[in-house]
Amino acid sequence: MRNEPHTMSDPFETLGLDPAQTALYSAVLRLHKATRSDLAQAMDGPVEKVGRQLDDLVKLGVVDEQSGQYLARHPAAALGRVIAERLDRLAEESRRIDSALGSIRGLIRDYDAGRDYRDGPFTVEMASGADILYESVVGIAVQCQTPPMTLLTTVPDERTMTDFARKFADLWIDAQKRNLLTVQVIVPVTTLALPGVRAQLTSLIESGGQVRSLDRVPSWFMTAGPEMAGLPAHWGGNLPDHAYNFYLVRTSVVVGVLGSLFRELWARAVPLLPDRRGDGMVQVLRLAAQGMCDDSIARRLGVSVRTVRARFADAMTELGAQSRFHAGVEAARRGWLR
Repeated sequence: MRNEPHTMSDPFETLGLDPAQTALYSAVLRLHKATRSDLAQAMDGPVEKVGRQLDDLVKLGVVDEQSGQYLARHPAAALGRVIAERLDRLAEESRRIDSALGSIRGLIRDYDAGRDYRDGPFTVEMASGADILYESVVGIAVQCQTPPMTLLTTVPDERTMTDFARKFADLWIDAQKRNLLTVQVIVPVTTLALPGVRAQLTSLIESGGQVRSLDRVPSWFMTAGPEMAGLPAHWGGNLPDHAYNFYLVRTSVVVGVLGSLFRELWARAVPLLPDRRGDGMVQVLRLAAQGMCDDSIARRLGVSVRTVRARFADAMTELGAQSRFHAGVEAARRGWLR
């Protein structure tokens, strides 16, 4: 195979000068200082055309014009300026390329969203039964790549809460103890007085969960980790009334929306303390509701008056009350005084 001769590119052309400009610049270098007429004669061209080319060289900064005469700048300085300007343009072009590359990720997301819209990849599974509901949570937690899985859920009614406390709370408590999941649950205030409910919620808290209460919870729903959500077949009402029919939805969009709703409800809800920490508070509130003063309460409980007052302060903080009377009203509303 014959080797092709290697052709060197014109450095002036590389820097943006066309052949005519390059030839004229060489003529200015040779004459060092000349008028337009002199350069037109040297280039064997019309004065007007050479004048326009000289104006371009002056703008490029490689030739200076002084009192009608043109002289070349030192080649190192002249070409250095041209090179610097070219590098600036290349840097700006590089920034634009980087910006375009940076936008590709967003464009890919848009493309995927459009494809998902057309292809319908959202996985929705209809399920029925309380056993399936509570056991599926543990099953999802077992498959979680980075345990513990965070479970956010709400309970809207007394019947669902009773079923949970009697049959299924132990399942979640055990999963928490095994570090498979972490539960955050919002319950209606009225459910705290149901038999066995407060004790199970205390066990849930002591095993690592968090419980808060609201006057009214709008509906049951849950999110299990970042990719799974649970929705009732009928929003609001009691799950048992609909045979625990629910949907498992595998899409981050639904998980994100329900997570935002949960955080909004969570911010309004009141934290629940375990029974063992709250026993002293409940005792002083119940005795105060019977009309007993601090001294009498202290004698009845075998503690100091200072301890009684500290427990009142804890109760007011827990209940968000501004006075003992307000604390008593709120405690009665929550069923603490029963």
